[in-house]
Amino acid sequence: MSERTGDVLSPTEQSNPRTESIDAVPTAEVLRMINTEDRRAVEAVAEVLPELAAVVDLAAERFRRGGTVHYFGAGTSGRLGVLDASELLPTYNLEPGRVVGHIAGGAEALVNAVEDAEDSVVEGRRAAAGLGPDDVAIGLAASGGTPYVGGALQAARENGAHTVLVSSNPHAPLARHADTDIVLRTGPEAVTGSTRLKAGTAQKLVLNSFSTALMIAVGRTWKNLMVSVVATNAKLRERTVRILQEATDLEEDAARDLLDRTGGELKPAIVVALGGVGVDRAVAALAEGSGSVRAALAALGAPAGGAAS
Repeated sequence: MSERTGDVLSPTEQSNPRTESIDAVPTAEVLRMINTEDRRAVEAVAEVLPELAAVVDLAAERFRRGGTVHYFGAGTSGRLGVLDASELLPTYNLEPGRVVGHIAGGAEALVNAVEDAEDSVVEGRRAAAGLGPDDVAIGLAASGGTPYVGGALQAARENGAHTVLVSSNPHAPLARHADTDIVLRTGPEAVTGSTRLKAGTAQKLVLNSFSTALMIAVGRTWKNLMVSVVATNAKLRERTVRILQEATDLEEDAARDLLDRTGGELKPAIVVALGGVGVDRAVAALAEGSGSVRAALAALGAPAGGAAS
């Protein structure tokens, strides 16, 4: 979708002079061109880390009060938001509804293009209608002008939610609806207008970083370990054993036995092993520490080790 602000064409819609010959070079060179452009996505995210950190801190504060985070996007942007939100549930044992991805066109748009859905301001407003002052609304729009995202940000802001726009357009029309405007300066795509390339990659990196930092801030990790993972299959059950061993230096048999006693839950198992308490006391200490292993160990007077998380 081509977006203009006055006479300014969004960078995502401009032609890239570095790839004008992309259809006339060998395949290896095509891939090199794309890879060279992709590197810009990483650089673009590095440039916005201070703004992103502020959003994480604000979201974490609201999250602790029971607030929620919502992503809104169309096409690639919407799919990336839904993907990020859905992966948090098993990885961090996140309760449904705490981080939610919304895509223009609904579930069908996840696998089939519903191109006109992005043009509906009304649908965007409807998707964000339930947000309130403890919530955060993050709009994802490479061009910075998707009407669906604009409708969502407008409604969210009217209801007191903090609004964020993530785009690749420094002149994004929707920036006026955002309390925080995060601009990923990825520039023109290797194939003109194909924002599933580096603009989408940059959005994915932002979402990875944002949601991971948020989960760390609210105690869903300990050190750099996924101690909140839900062991829903054999691979993950084996992973929980390895994580417990790494966290506590227990032998494999002892780790498996302890996990049996905690119903497969890693956090209480770690607190039992390092805090020298029974399962019930470990569970209580975690509850008192808002689910943080570090806080629970500190309350029990046990060394937590590592940097705060």
